[in-house]
Amino acid sequence: MKLGKNNWEKLKFEKLVFNISERVEPQDTTLNKYIGLEHLEPGKIQIEHWGTPDEVIGTKLKIYKGDIIFAKRRAYQRKAAVVNFDAICSAHSMVFRINELLVDKNYFLAFIHSDMFMNRAIEISEGSLSPTIKWKTLANQDFPLPPLNEQKEIASLFQSIESALECLKGQEEKLKALQKTLVNGLLNREAIFGNLLNNKNCTPTTIGDLAECDKKYPEHVNEISRFVGLEFIETDNFLLQGWGEMSDGTTFTKRFVKGDVLFGKRRAYLKKVAVADFDGVCSGDILVIRAKVKKILQGLLPYYISSDAFIQHAVSTSAGSLSPRTKWKDLAELEVSIPDLKTQEKILGVLLQLNFTVDQLKQQKVTLKNLKKKLLNEILG
Repeated sequence: MKLGKNNWEKLKFEKLVFNISERVEPQDTTLNKYIGLEHLEPGKIQIEHWGTPDEVIGTKLKIYKGDIIFAKRRAYQRKAAVVNFDAICSAHSMVFRINELLVDKNYFLAFIHSDMFMNRAIEISEGSLSPTIKWKTLANQDFPLPPLNEQKEIASLFQSIESALECLKGQEEKLKALQKTLVNGLLNREAIFGNLLNNKNCTPTTIGDLAECDKKYPEHVNEISRFVGLEFIETDNFLLQGWGEMSDGTTFTKRFVKGDVLFGKRRAYLKKVAVADFDGVCSGDILVIRAKVKKILQGLLPYYISSDAFIQHAVSTSAGSLSPRTKWKDLAELEVSIPDLKTQEKILGVLLQLNFTVDQLKQQKVTLKNLKKKLLNEILG
């Protein structure tokens, strides 16, 4: 890509976009979507989540299809995206409408996520606890602008990367949906998993006959240094998202070891299931579950625990209004059918292969995102 960067004209930001500040009260609008800062994902140019006006109070901004929303508060979070529908949005946002005589919209979406723009935005933010940008200050900032033909060329490059990312995302979602369907089939009244299961190789049993919970084992005497709370377990992700250090202090005393399944018994509808990859202690709101090795493979157990049938049973047996909790003795009564161990090995092999493929797609997404960032900084830095 041959770019004449030395000839790019420097223009004030107010020449590139129009700042739209049409204000509205949530109760007075017929629009049915609300975009808060929490609905914007760092580095993403599309909006996939939103709320409704009846969830918020106070004056908001109107935003129209095709406008760009930019989080003016805590700019270091790098939140900016194009809106594909009419809505209202947080007053902690700025709404930009492209000056199409000078700027290509797709180029601007790349530009606004570049270090050139974001670092300047952070630099001009005011305030310590919740740094915020004033339009008057941002409007006066100078930025180099390529001619329109070069903007379109740059935009085309980043659009191709975005398209590739969307394709990978679609493949990942389809594989996850397939895996979920297969896992749910295992807990049907008559278990289903392709042609691997039938009435001859499945035995009726209960979860309590397959696994045990919160038991003390000899390995629990090992020294430990880390603890896990519910905040470290993510929905639909068997990987722990972090831990705390025992040296920092904790009241947790329940032990687990590497390979145990950790299930959040509080608010079970959050579907918090993880497989421990280290020895530690955890919150009392986490059940530590281990397979009875003669009945079920430990590697297959987390799939059973994360199935819709198990989660629904956990929710239906939970007690309490504000923070409902379930108990192992109730979960243990869930009836299932289990195949023999050799068939379980084949089933686990299929599920692990799906996991491996999903992980590959995730890594490809990371590689593309890193490439996008590198190119952004090389071209617009």
